[in-house]
Amino acid sequence: MSHAPLPPLFACGVLAFGFVPVVPATAADAATATLPTVQVQAARVRGVDDFDLPASLSSIAVDRDANRPQVQLSETVAGVPGLLARDRQNYAQDTQLSIRGFGARSSFGVRGVRLLLDGIPATMPDGQGQLSHFNILGAERVDVLRGPFSALYGNSSGGVLQLWSADGQQGDPWRLRTTYGSNGTWTAAAQLLGQQGIAHYNLAATHFRTDGYRDHSRARRESVNGKLGLDLAPGKRLDLLFNYLDSPDAQDPLGLSREQVRQDPRQATSVAYQYNTRKSVRQAQGGAIYTQEMGAQTLRLMGYAGSRSVEQYLAIPPAVQANPLHAGGVIDLDSRYGGADARWAWHGELAGRPFELTVGANADRQRQHRTGYENFVGSTLGVKGALRRDEIDTVSNVDQFAQAWWQFAERWSALAGVRHTEVRFKSSDRYVTASNPDDSGRTDYSGTLPVAGLVFRASDDLRLHASVGRGFETPTFNELGYRADGAAGLALDLAAAKSRNYELGAKWRAPSGAQAEAALFRADTDDELAVASSSGGRSTYRNIGRTRREGFEAQWRQPIGQDMQLDLAYTWVDATVRSPYATGNANAVVAAGSRLPGVARQQFFARWQWQPRTWQFAAEAVASGDTVVDDLASAAAPGYTVFNLEASRRWQTAHGALRTFARIDNVLDRDYIGSVIVNDGNGRFYEPGPSRGYTVGLQWDFDR
Repeated sequence: MSHAPLPPLFACGVLAFGFVPVVPATAADAATATLPTVQVQAARVRGVDDFDLPASLSSIAVDRDANRPQVQLSETVAGVPGLLARDRQNYAQDTQLSIRGFGARSSFGVRGVRLLLDGIPATMPDGQGQLSHFNILGAERVDVLRGPFSALYGNSSGGVLQLWSADGQQGDPWRLRTTYGSNGTWTAAAQLLGQQGIAHYNLAATHFRTDGYRDHSRARRESVNGKLGLDLAPGKRLDLLFNYLDSPDAQDPLGLSREQVRQDPRQATSVAYQYNTRKSVRQAQGGAIYTQEMGAQTLRLMGYAGSRSVEQYLAIPPAVQANPLHAGGVIDLDSRYGGADARWAWHGELAGRPFELTVGANADRQRQHRTGYENFVGSTLGVKGALRRDEIDTVSNVDQFAQAWWQFAERWSALAGVRHTEVRFKSSDRYVTASNPDDSGRTDYSGTLPVAGLVFRASDDLRLHASVGRGFETPTFNELGYRADGAAGLALDLAAAKSRNYELGAKWRAPSGAQAEAALFRADTDDELAVASSSGGRSTYRNIGRTRREGFEAQWRQPIGQDMQLDLAYTWVDATVRSPYATGNANAVVAAGSRLPGVARQQFFARWQWQPRTWQFAAEAVASGDTVVDDLASAAAPGYTVFNLEASRRWQTAHGALRTFARIDNVLDRDYIGSVIVNDGNGRFYEPGPSRGYTVGLQWDFDR
């Protein structure tokens, strides 16, 4: 695996950040107006509260005083209705993320859900996304958008998740933090946050290592995220963004069968040792965002570039690789990616009523050098052997979009938008032999995605809304990689899945701080993509016809007195096949009405928190219904409920606040399946959740 040099934008960000401490503060700086935070993006409207928009949008503040390691995104978003974030207990794979059933079938990474970090895409043009470089320590909030308006983000947006870094201000304390917990899990982290002169800065660095709950699941990560905001002039701001991730040789314990889980849920599959299954990732990226306000107009320009290298060793037997068309048991990827986005917004009046229009365009491109090698040399397994695959894969998109919001009556407002997207795939095969023909190919997809919604202001505290829209999801390069008939070449016959999305919702909030939201939703999809066959480490895909995801979600937040708060969230999702289809498993038929795998029918979350003076206590309950593991529903992971407890104590010192904290997860030590590997070809579907575990930590927020 070759590690790419840092992209130019990343290097510029590091240099700029290095000069932050020496920026002098002047009287002129003090008089400079700070550009207010402006949301110039899809489904957000300048000066309009999310409460008044026809969309299910949750904004979760990332707690600076969290009592967890702050390593996985799943720690932060547990209470969001409609969102399922499963920690696999396997750091060779990303968090298993789905929204209202979209993305649940992904066996690695994230697909079907759009990811962004500080406005920069973490989802590639083909719809494949990654979460591993999201640094929670430096984050201010996470936004989660569900429902029809997700389509305004383009391809593969069954939902949208965005992480936003904090914007440093005068007087912000710097922070040192460390945690230690079960299974040799240890973190050390630091955050420099503040403002000096015209510069707002936020630099967060985290070191993480663990022996893992399961055998053969040791991992280490170094993560750095930086944001430097420059107030260039009144109404003008430049943000420089960069992040870096290094995760070498994260061990992969693979999934377990039901019998293996019964025998010992902490074990790794024997072939994980035999082939030393593992994955290494290194990623660096940088970006720049320029925002200018010109009276009623706002201009936003964004550009980014990055590189990501991945090397993964799989447990594929040599006998299987005897097929001359097989790509081997070692995956080696070197990617370069980048893009640009331009948006213009105007805020004024139409027919004497408040009106806002946003138009824009963006283009993104990924160029990936994909190689494959045998995972053996002679009788030695788990090493890089002979070359079996060598290709250059390129995917790009060019999109145009427009959005308009209008309060056309005293109690009524409308939000409507449209996005046109074109996604182009091209693969150039450089491994051509007499028994392995040229697999080069190309294909294009396009879609026009309209969406609209209405809001009725029933009272000062209550809003009712309805929305409808279309979604679009192309195959990823991984899904195009192999043909279902076993022949050479790309699966160019795969169509993009298209969905029709509907939502009815209500939002309520009271002067006391109590809040409630509820929504009914449905998404009907044509040409849903599903696994056609899975064996020998190779999965092929096919379009299966019609599916439906429908359900109900609700959230409640209730302050109790001055010191307590209760948060509740519930989701019910019925995700089913609407058209019967034959699988690659001896032509067995999946009947209409069968459940889609990977989707838990019910989820529940409750958190009670009490903060008497310098103490803080919390109790959580997390519950999930059973989850089907394959298309034929041959088995399911049973439902579960786990309970967690927290406590912390704060001391105020002459140099800032010192805090100690502790957390116990799975207090009752329940056995449960934390996540599943959908349609695993070996029948090893299950990834057990951890037994009772603890975390203790120390945090110092010190004044400079």
